[in-house]
Amino acid sequence: MAACSQPLTFFAMILVGFNASATVLYVDINNASPTPPYTDWSAAATNIQDAIDVASAGDFIVVSNGTYNAGGRAVYGLATNRVTVDKAVTVQSVNGPATTTIAGFTSTGSFPPFGIRCVYLTNGASLIGFEAGSAVVSNCFLAGNSGARYGGGAYRGTLVDCTLTNNTAGFGGGGCSNTMIHCALIGNSCSYNNFGGGAYCCTLSNCLVVGNQALGGFGGGVYASALSGCVISNNFAANGGGAYSSFINSSLISSNHASSVGGGACSGTLTNCLVVLNSAPTGGGVYTFNDDHLYNCTIVSNTASSFRGGVNEGVVLNCIIYYNSAPSAPNGFPLSVFNCCMTPLQPGTGNFTNAPLFVDPANGNYHLQSNSPCINSGNNAYIANNSDLDGNPRITGGLVDIGAYEFQTPASAISYAWLQQHGLPTDGSADNSDSDGDGLNNWQEWRAGTDPTNDLSVLRLLSATAAAPGVAVTWQSVGGKRYVVERASQLGAQLAFLPLATNIVGQASTTTYTDTDTNALSPNLFYRVGVRY
Repeated sequence: MAACSQPLTFFAMILVGFNASATVLYVDINNASPTPPYTDWSAAATNIQDAIDVASAGDFIVVSNGTYNAGGRAVYGLATNRVTVDKAVTVQSVNGPATTTIAGFTSTGSFPPFGIRCVYLTNGASLIGFEAGSAVVSNCFLAGNSGARYGGGAYRGTLVDCTLTNNTAGFGGGGCSNTMIHCALIGNSCSYNNFGGGAYCCTLSNCLVVGNQALGGFGGGVYASALSGCVISNNFAANGGGAYSSFINSSLISSNHASSVGGGACSGTLTNCLVVLNSAPTGGGVYTFNDDHLYNCTIVSNTASSFRGGVNEGVVLNCIIYYNSAPSAPNGFPLSVFNCCMTPLQPGTGNFTNAPLFVDPANGNYHLQSNSPCINSGNNAYIANNSDLDGNPRITGGLVDIGAYEFQTPASAISYAWLQQHGLPTDGSADNSDSDGDGLNNWQEWRAGTDPTNDLSVLRLLSATAAAPGVAVTWQSVGGKRYVVERASQLGAQLAFLPLATNIVGQASTTTYTDTDTNALSPNLFYRVGVRY
């Protein structure tokens, strides 16, 4: 028997969620004998819509290579779609978006012929492995909203491994109300002064959002969307070049531009994001408002032509904001800053100005060097995600690092910025040492916020004295630290201390707490004070 000279044909097709009891239907644009119900390749439909029309909920439709640019069906009023998936079926290409395209129709006028959206999907429907592009949706009536224009490439449903490119709509040039997984939104746009060049009200996971725009509008890449593990790059808008009013987690926001505010992002919440090389007149990196939050982000090398190159306003926690530029407030002027590496020094607790010491910023590597002051210098209370931008554990040394990346092999359990401030080594050798001989080791001094080089700077209970209407407990304290006071009524082998107060804000020098509930207790009372954080 002669050996095979050619390998068997390989199809890169994964039947996602495929039910063995479902019917599989086939579509091949070049088939000469399409015969309903299209249940094998020899009888395959030549039009995706034809197969959908004869399918039942739960069926699986497999589509061969080609550009599918024929057909169309309205869903709401005048809204016409090249493919209307109006039942809960899965439509998947054989070889992916590089070889299989659903093409819409472009219309620039205000009256018929109307543009044709590429895909409409109902709830429970999925589209896997397609390129959907070249569609303009205008003057449509969707979901009862007269004149609304939503989702040029796709509207509703789940898209997996799809590419949405060169689509236009008033709201969500690429897609609207979609769940997108491993998709690419490239070169889409929304109409002037509208929302979401790439996507509007979508959920995106591990997606590429590149080269989209909202001319004069909001959210060149995305608007009012939730993103995780995405790349948002080279998008443009008047407000929020990359994103507007979105929740973005563990993503790269790079090289976006806004003509007004928020080059990288405007409004919303960012967690574990790297925001770099974005630009705008104000808020080159991120334009946040008072109640917007940034958690564990690295915001560097952004530019504003007028004000606040890095961050505008908002609440900034465990972040690096460095090396940004602007004529005024180069790194920005956030309102509430805690445990951040930023210049100039901010008034909140845990902030410092030491250079963050990146591995190789010139080549885009913003991981922390082994001696970075950002290691162990964050606050665990501000953690919004258990993984960093690389997907590694968010805490590896007992305390969270500052910035988007967690250093995975810290030598010390103490804040590196604190150790460096006091001239102590960061290799772990000083953690359990009592440098000033005051009875507290350096780890304890760090937690207490005291000076490890001054034996007079120490957490110390000073007095517990009768003072109407109870007992006044006074201790040596640090301003801004949070303390707990506990009490016991007798001494024994084990003191039964019970908490009296658990969140006392420390004052500079000394703090006093009055225990007013002492009348029915033993005449012997014992107190102790601890540090929460």
